[in-house]
Amino acid sequence: MRTDIAQIVRLEDYRPSDFLIDRVELDVRLHPTATRVTATLSLRPNPKGRADAPLVLDGDEVSLTSVALDGRPLPDSEFEASPQSLTITQPPRGPFTLTIETEIDPTSNTKLMGLYRSSGNYCTQCEAEGFRRITYFLDRPDVMAVYTTRIEADKDEAPVLLGNGNRIEAGEIAGTGRHYAVWHDPHPKPSYLFALVGGRLGRVGKTFRTMGGREVELAIYVEAGKESRADYALDALERSMRWDERVFGREYDLDVFNIVAVSDFNMGAMENKGLNIFNDKYVLASPETATDVDYANIEAIIAHEYFHNWSGNRVTCRDWFQLCLKEGLTVFRDQEFSSDERSRPVHRIAEVKTLRARQFLEDASPLSHPVRPTQYREINNFYTATVYEKGAEIVRMLKTIIGPEDFRRGMDLYFERCDGTAATVEDFLAAFAEVTGHDLSHFARWYAQAGTPRVTVTGTYDPAAKTYRLDFTQATPPTPGQPDKEPMAIPVALGLVSRDGEPLQAASDRVSPQGVFLLDKAADSLAFTGVTSQPVPSLFREFSAPVRTSLDLSNEELLVLLRHDSDAFNRWQATQTVAMRLLVAQAKGDAVADSDLADLASALCAFMEADALDDPAFAALVLALPSEADIAQEIGRDIDPDAIHHARKAMRRRIGQACRETLHRFRDSLAERGPYSPDAASAGRRALRNASLDLLAAADAALGEQLAVEQVDDAGNMTDRLAALGVLMTLPGDAREAALARFEERYRDEPLVLDKWFTLQAAIPEDGTLERVRRLMEHQAFAIGNPNRVRALVGSFAMLNQVRFNAKDGSGYDFLADIVLQVDELNPQLAARLLTSFSSWRMMEKTRQTHAKNALQRIAGKPNLSRDVGDIAARSLEEPRGA
Repeated sequence: MRTDIAQIVRLEDYRPSDFLIDRVELDVRLHPTATRVTATLSLRPNPKGRADAPLVLDGDEVSLTSVALDGRPLPDSEFEASPQSLTITQPPRGPFTLTIETEIDPTSNTKLMGLYRSSGNYCTQCEAEGFRRITYFLDRPDVMAVYTTRIEADKDEAPVLLGNGNRIEAGEIAGTGRHYAVWHDPHPKPSYLFALVGGRLGRVGKTFRTMGGREVELAIYVEAGKESRADYALDALERSMRWDERVFGREYDLDVFNIVAVSDFNMGAMENKGLNIFNDKYVLASPETATDVDYANIEAIIAHEYFHNWSGNRVTCRDWFQLCLKEGLTVFRDQEFSSDERSRPVHRIAEVKTLRARQFLEDASPLSHPVRPTQYREINNFYTATVYEKGAEIVRMLKTIIGPEDFRRGMDLYFERCDGTAATVEDFLAAFAEVTGHDLSHFARWYAQAGTPRVTVTGTYDPAAKTYRLDFTQATPPTPGQPDKEPMAIPVALGLVSRDGEPLQAASDRVSPQGVFLLDKAADSLAFTGVTSQPVPSLFREFSAPVRTSLDLSNEELLVLLRHDSDAFNRWQATQTVAMRLLVAQAKGDAVADSDLADLASALCAFMEADALDDPAFAALVLALPSEADIAQEIGRDIDPDAIHHARKAMRRRIGQACRETLHRFRDSLAERGPYSPDAASAGRRALRNASLDLLAAADAALGEQLAVEQVDDAGNMTDRLAALGVLMTLPGDAREAALARFEERYRDEPLVLDKWFTLQAAIPEDGTLERVRRLMEHQAFAIGNPNRVRALVGSFAMLNQVRFNAKDGSGYDFLADIVLQVDELNPQLAARLLTSFSSWRMMEKTRQTHAKNALQRIAGKPNLSRDVGDIAARSLEEPRGA
């Protein structure tokens, strides 16, 4: 293991930069293997920095050609240079100009950080520390400068040249076959928001008029010939801009807004000022190639990156410990946008499912960390579900506690006060404290303490006094480095539901007019008066806090909530809780009464008959059982993935058999009648129809195979075709293999569609799947250097296939270790993300634990391991001292 992976950066050690950069002038002469970058930096000493400090600029595998200070070439005696840094030993003590020329090789940049080539196009990715791979720089988010960028390239190779800000000049260079464009961004920004693109690209565009009357040119650039597939993304961008004006009062501030889609990208997308760069899977869509989920993801991610223009760009983060300040806030904003554009209850359930699957697991693993970490070894490894999804939940809780009006006032003050600055979590909370007069120091623990709190609730009804009392306790388990936890400020949105569905009158002076009780002690009680019959409590409505709950409600009481609760989230949660109890018991080998299974199946059938067509998307979620990974989390220790798989398979069969007639009717009545539309209502009908097919196949394999084969061949859109193919993945046999072959032939020239084909096969829970994955790695469409291909095949096997990845013989672990080590030599960020699939290894039973530990130790012991992978491996293997 490399020795430098142990170097730790700590929040408590933060100090301002010794120098500031006011202006950056870049001249980038693009060449496939020898791009020349001339950076002219206007610097000055920082009054808050050290008075006699040297100027130390960051670098990463850059080659220095020359350096000059105020136009004077510097002799070797006045600077020290290495691929990792450039130091001016005695810089001037007043303003000065530094000109640095470097040379880089974009083609060989397989890390996909800095400037690289993707399918012949030049593009950049600079967050978090990629700009230092382009030129030496003070590569930190609190150093903000105004950028002017001149880009030059062969016109045939790169007829399109794009940069941050507005284009102020362009032209051809006579006699050279080259041309140039100059882009100026008037808004100071940190280096991680720098971007440029050069290549042969098609364009779709339109004009947008802001609420202030300004005309903005919107454009999306894609691979030539695929322009029509960017129409939905362009529409989503326009809707995002209008929504941000209406809901947050945020107006766009440049003359152009450009998006570029590339096929090789480590992330989903990047919010560079005025020039967003996207993974093409989150831009390109057509009914033939994209599913309803793809369309929803495109809408959400387009919105997310656009919303960053204010929550991330105009107000950026002071240091990388404040990453949640821009990401958590912006995730909350894109969630609210999607909820307004689609079904709010359905979207909220989807958000919570993602949170529980990714962030709750992270909180329970060796990789657990606070939303604002206090230290890190490698910042790339902290782009996590905790920072993003839990960070968004904190913002949502704040809104729940103070109310929507004060929340909007606080956001307005935050943007006004912090515009053009690099801010902190304290700056964010201070705005809300000021507008409300609330002390938010207790609430701030959500940023500082890792782990998922567990809230235990018991209810007591006194019929004589007509009172009902709820007793709450909360506790957060130990996590690495944090053995002892303080009580959190937990908003509990709640109500009382009568058992017959009639209105229930009850009062409590500790519940806000919005129906929220704030639990901010280790234990507390809440009393209601005027309660005429024993109620069923509906707690944490809309999932008002990211906690686990233990309720003293019977299965019968929970199913009352399914029938009568006014809160859609808790109707869904009630069925999940009942199903989870039964699945956990079955997986652990405990006796489960047949009547309990029958009651659940009966309740689901009744729900479908009565309510399913009111909101088909919601009904599809109610029918979906907890995933195998969810069940494993609930068990928490000595996990046997095989037992979990068989328990879930048996329950799906039971529900399918019980509701067979209704499922048949829904599948027939919800068939597509007209042209495909990605709107929420149409997507909901498809979701319920395909959920019905899935349960029918679970109940009757022969019937399921027949219906699924027909749907794969006859479907008029990718959503229905892929859903049917997914059903066939659970049904071994010739029909499945033939359908896979026909699908491959049909989409052999569509990489993003073949990614779906890879993913389905990687998740097959059968003995031969690992060998299937190995064979697919030899497929002509698979490329180990393309993150999308690797995530689709290897990542899906490790993250979705609980049975085969966690095979008892350790073969899944050994396979992933081999791939991680191979990918680490090309793309350390991608390798590190694959490695997080081991996060639950300590929860497994002993034999699996031993195999997983051996695989992790093999990775950690490899010489010259990257910092990214070395950090994840080391933290995964650390003994749980504080946990």
